[in-house]
Amino acid sequence: MKRILVIGGSRYFGKTLVTRARDAGDEVTVLNRGSGTPPTGVGRLVADRDDEEALRAALGGREFDVVVDQVCYTPLQAAVARRVFAGRTGRYVMTSTMEVYDPATLPDVLPGAGAGAGTAPVPVADPAPVAEASLDPVRLPLPGAAGRAPGPWPAYVYAEGKRQAEAVFLREPAFPYAGVRAAHVLGGGPAEFTGRLAHYVERIGSGTPVAVHEAPYATSFIHHHEMAAFLHWTAEQTFTGPVNAASHGALDVIALCETVAARTGRRPRYRVVGPGAHASPFSFDRPYALDNGRASALGFRFGRVADWLPGAVDESVRAAA
Repeated sequence: MKRILVIGGSRYFGKTLVTRARDAGDEVTVLNRGSGTPPTGVGRLVADRDDEEALRAALGGREFDVVVDQVCYTPLQAAVARRVFAGRTGRYVMTSTMEVYDPATLPDVLPGAGAGAGTAPVPVADPAPVAEASLDPVRLPLPGAAGRAPGPWPAYVYAEGKRQAEAVFLREPAFPYAGVRAAHVLGGGPAEFTGRLAHYVERIGSGTPVAVHEAPYATSFIHHHEMAAFLHWTAEQTFTGPVNAASHGALDVIALCETVAARTGRRPRYRVVGPGAHASPFSFDRPYALDNGRASALGFRFGRVADWLPGAVDESVRAAA
């Protein structure tokens, strides 16, 4: 049994993580600003994580074996957490994102990085999936935009905020730290608050064209239950540093549309957009699908996108009915 604190944990796979850890016999506490009531058997602390003194007051003298941070978006939030939880936890797990690898959002100062936000790289044949070692956040400069409060950011600000939050935990570590770089999370029907899968179900079902790039690259996905299982597994491990989390079998937006079409009985229509132009979610004109080899070698058994995606589409169809 471990004493686990989940920062966030009030929606989507965070809720599943909380109940999964509780059912496994862990002593689970949720910390958030009061959004939602935790399930039976789970402790609750209410505080604004951005307010360092309020956070310390809410924690009191509590210590934890593991902190799982679901809602760290900026280096400022990471710095507060690093100070507050130093000496309070034996392990810190931050939920990051595959967007940290997006070539369109990487600063020009990094060798081999993309050309900046909005610029599409020259396509290459059969690009290799990206592994954790391909991005070292500690080498990044600290831009002012990454210090914004959480909100509806442009993609490049979200990605850079996550990269810089990772960098804070990696520089002069205050505790053993692991950063989970999650693939695009799908499944859950109405619980999938991003609405990205619903975007395809609605457009294909209504005959509305889906905006795609002429030669879209494959990307990585993970089911929301698998994401919760991976976070709980990571909390139980001792490895440190970044780790990618993705189901086996990257697929491009055309393959995604074909799966939706097979479940809805409606053929997709497409509208092709140019390089760098706005398209439907999961249509990418640059490659950065995830290599999940590190997590697999450490012992986690990922499922396959092809096995769970049809069911996830069915959930979205029922939610839209």
